[in-house]
Amino acid sequence: MIMSNQTVISKFLLLGLPIPPEHQHLFYALFLAMYLTTVLGNLIIIILIILDSHLHTPMYFFLSNLSFSDLCFSSVTMPKLLQNMQSQDPSITYAGCLAQTYFFMIFGAMESFLLVVMAYDRYVAICFPLHYTTIMSPKLCMCLMVLCWVLTTLYSTLHTLLLARLSFCENNMIPHFFCDISALLKLACSDIYINELMIFIVGGLASVIPFLLIIVSYVQIVCSILKVSSARVIHKVFSTCGSHLTVVSLFYGTIIGVYLCPSANNSTVKETAMAMMYTVVTPMLNPFIYSLRNRDIKEALIRVLCKKKISL
Repeated sequence: MIMSNQTVISKFLLLGLPIPPEHQHLFYALFLAMYLTTVLGNLIIIILIILDSHLHTPMYFFLSNLSFSDLCFSSVTMPKLLQNMQSQDPSITYAGCLAQTYFFMIFGAMESFLLVVMAYDRYVAICFPLHYTTIMSPKLCMCLMVLCWVLTTLYSTLHTLLLARLSFCENNMIPHFFCDISALLKLACSDIYINELMIFIVGGLASVIPFLLIIVSYVQIVCSILKVSSARVIHKVFSTCGSHLTVVSLFYGTIIGVYLCPSANNSTVKETAMAMMYTVVTPMLNPFIYSLRNRDIKEALIRVLCKKKISL
């Protein structure tokens, strides 16, 4: 029997991760360390870029926004996971669940679009170095960021409104560590055809197309660099591109695997493990891959610390 558009249950139970009770404390310490590393790493980057005028360039403008997005993306899920691992009541209200889903999709989509914008910035810098400042003007950078925010807000609002129209009854146990849209759809007792269609169409456009654009931009970069005779420059760019593409593949690969190519047997453990990769691991790695290995960031850190010592 399909029920009318009303929510029968008022809260959900997040079952969390399939961790044996004897290992709970070990994994709690591990996840806490990972979350603190994510917060600290991304905060350092944001603060350095704000304080150091040498980093007021398009590249670092996008990096600061990526760090902010990573910080928020991880904070949407990790504090609740850590709380539930120490609590005997892993419940979340219906409104809280929808809010978590909304912000999770906003910052997840923002990460996707920012990676594209950053790849385009690197493409212009390497392939058109003489025209870089003209092309990547402050106006264009701001327009790109506004476009990212508009697209992510529309994307998240669409899926959240479609989710809010569903009815949930009896079973309120989510076999996940956060209110994931695919897990919620499995609990719905009303028609989810429109929701699944929008995930496949809109979600596909928001993940597959950005991933392909990034690959194309890096192919162009590699082709441009191969024309350079300096082996040192080629090695440096290949090293950087390789590390960037590793994180990009990790992020997009797991998202595409979970939402667009779900496993035939609906393996909850597999989906949860893949979700951990793009919600926890990727935001933690991004500061190291994109910034903390960067010489400009290290020099900016030294300058800021030296100014701090002089002021004292």
